[in-house]
Amino acid sequence: MHGFPHIVSDVMTLTVAAVGRRAPFKEVVHLMQDWRVSALPVIEGEGRVVGVVSEADLLPKEELRDGPERAYLELRRPVDVAKADAVTAGDLMSSPAVTVHADATLAEAARVMARAGVKRLPVVDDDDMLAGVVSRADLLKVFLRDDDDIAEEVRREVAVYLFPPPASAVRVEVHDGVVTLTGRIRDTALVPVAARLVRAVEGVVDVEFDLAHDRVAH
Repeated sequence: MHGFPHIVSDVMTLTVAAVGRRAPFKEVVHLMQDWRVSALPVIEGEGRVVGVVSEADLLPKEELRDGPERAYLELRRPVDVAKADAVTAGDLMSSPAVTVHADATLAEAARVMARAGVKRLPVVDDDDMLAGVVSRADLLKVFLRDDDDIAEEVRREVAVYLFPPPASAVRVEVHDGVVTLTGRIRDTALVPVAARLVRAVEGVVDVEFDLAHDRVAH
């Protein structure tokens, strides 16, 4: 792979802004502005992550500042109403924090983000100590991978095993991350397997096939 990112530690940011439980509301806002981030890990002790405070956690203070009618308040979650009165990171944060480990695959991190509906994840070690942060933008770096590099891996890790010559003759081409396999194969049942394996290669956008069934002569 020539050092191309496979796991979270390959793409995560090591220098991270974080706050303690007692950090005041305005300090949290200032840090978000200064670091240009939408969320901050909340830590205690030597750096154990206990929660995350995000822009969404801060907005209820502005949203509910002018004393909205009871009918409107009843539509809001009780936790949001409570956060309107919060003044420290510990009161504002979502806990427990949604985190990921440095050795998680990029796909695993993407699934965690999608399920939690978050844009950034604190990266922690086995003791929940903060090691970095990974963002959506970091995960998308896999799609910057060179087409030739993708093609080389598909040939080496997929095509040569599923469609070995001389029984099959398969060419691998990649354009803008879309992999195309062309040629002749003996066993069409392997095509769905090939599709799954090719899509698992980092940086692949899609996979297409233009394969002819080369029947065995009797």
